[in-house]
Amino acid sequence: MTALQRTVAFHTLGCKVNFYDTEAVWRLFADAGYGQVDFAGRADVYVINTCTVTNEGDRKSRQMIRRAVRQSPDAVVVVMGCYAQMAPGEILEIDGVDLVVGNQDRMRIVDLVDRVQAERRPFHTVAPILSQKEFEDFDVPLFADRTRASLKIEDGCNHFCTFCIIPYARGLVRSRKPESVLRQARRLADAGYREIVLTGIHTGGYGEDLTDYSLADLLRSLEGVGGLHRIRISSIEASEITEDLIDALASSNKVCRHLHIPLQAAHPEVLRRMNRHYTIEQFADKLARVRRALPELAVTSDVIVGFPGETDEYFEATAAFVESQAFAQLHVFPYSRRTGTPADRFTDQVPEAVKRQRVARMIGVAQRLSAAYARRWRGRTLQVIPEEVKVVGQEDMLVGHADNYLLVAFRGDARLIGEVCEVRVTEAGAEVSLGELRSVLTRRQDDATPEVEGMWQNLARG
Repeated sequence: MTALQRTVAFHTLGCKVNFYDTEAVWRLFADAGYGQVDFAGRADVYVINTCTVTNEGDRKSRQMIRRAVRQSPDAVVVVMGCYAQMAPGEILEIDGVDLVVGNQDRMRIVDLVDRVQAERRPFHTVAPILSQKEFEDFDVPLFADRTRASLKIEDGCNHFCTFCIIPYARGLVRSRKPESVLRQARRLADAGYREIVLTGIHTGGYGEDLTDYSLADLLRSLEGVGGLHRIRISSIEASEITEDLIDALASSNKVCRHLHIPLQAAHPEVLRRMNRHYTIEQFADKLARVRRALPELAVTSDVIVGFPGETDEYFEATAAFVESQAFAQLHVFPYSRRTGTPADRFTDQVPEAVKRQRVARMIGVAQRLSAAYARRWRGRTLQVIPEEVKVVGQEDMLVGHADNYLLVAFRGDARLIGEVCEVRVTEAGAEVSLGELRSVLTRRQDDATPEVEGMWQNLARG
């Protein structure tokens, strides 16, 4: 970074899609000659990518905006993302904010910053998002996390759950063109990524706005991308698991043996009030069908505890259903109110103390299920991509996910991070399992020194 180079700092709140969008915007600044610096330091431009999924998300977003203003009063402060989309006027009232960009027009962000620097007049470019019809096509050729890459294939959601503000912040489903998805998948594979995660605001809705092209078709197309070992679907609704999709999953050599299928609740009255688009019977039937086709599939899920009107009876029904479905992992969330959603106006809110008790109970269920799932794999060999070096017990170990989403720690050289390793599971755990390295199936092409070459040969021999 040269002494005169302009600098930009980022802070991202919220979901994985937001982190993808931040990476995409960073590439635009990099192409314009900017260098990236830490958000805690001084920068010429600060970009805060905000979240609005809960009232707490709004509060944290405002907190980070004010922090940027305090750190460098002369810098350009840019606010983007979902909170920016929902409340541009409110954000512009924060002294020191220069530019507010919603969930469109982000391709123009560098030009907009130049305009701010020339005019020194705060403004926003936020337009109604529900009228947007085109996917904003960002390419992200590299990620800070070099072990797996996200590939955003859609934006928006059509479901309008009563607890969720996201359709109003992100708009309706807009699918990325298949040729664009494939082009970026090839670039990521060529850059050395062994796994890509297909992501979006409502990933399973991919293709709803396309003609005769579905998520199943996309998976079949991605199967032909050379150098790509694993394809993971970030999330999909039970109602979107079609027979065609099951067939594509069953016939694939690259799609991970893992689906994240949000449940949220398992009592018909709670599902009705949530405006979820399935019955409990339909959810169970879809899981049974996909498990028949893929007997070793890991199914993970989400549950919201303490939704308005949830009685003890309704909660117990959800807990019993969760036990019966033997999820591999369960994310448990207490219901959090979001101003502007129908659920926020429901009068039968559950007391916070009751929510805490139910969350603790459901986490206990989740831990038992995770431990039981991990025990199924003890003694078996899995393909694991190590993601980091982490202290497990009292030892530095490589830690990463197998294709079935089991988190495994094992001894190995840090240069194996990002490579596909065969690991035998020796000890099962609810949070992390232990294993021993058997062989390495992939290797980077840039390691040419005799020392490193010898390491790869030894590892390849197991």
